[in-house]
Amino acid sequence: QVQLVESGGGLVQPGGSLTLSCAASGITFNIKTMGWYRQGSGNQRELVAALTNGGPTNYGDSVKGRFTISRRAGTNTVYLQMNSLKREDTAVYYCAALGGWGQGTQVTVSE
Repeated sequence: QVQLVESGGGLVQPGGSLTLSCAASGITFNIKTMGWYRQGSGNQRELVAALTNGGPTNYGDSVKGRFTISRRAGTNTVYLQMNSLKREDTAVYYCAALGGWGQGTQVTVSE
């Protein structure tokens, strides 16, 4: 069973940047697709970005042009670079892969 551990959340001012990391463990093969989701207060969990090896990279409409998902080559570690952050980006961000979820990391965008 895969374990996913996120890090990098925190408090940032509007317009600022933050990078999240997610490391997968407990498996011995390369995961084909890894992604990030988020859930704000009172909202449903939504796709932020997903990256497939040798395949497409998908972004939620609200983050296109501001967020970038990437992966360290040859590893099961994925990153989410978040730029031009807005108050509405405030949420718990979850890493997802192989049907599993990380514990989530809080991102708060505020003055």
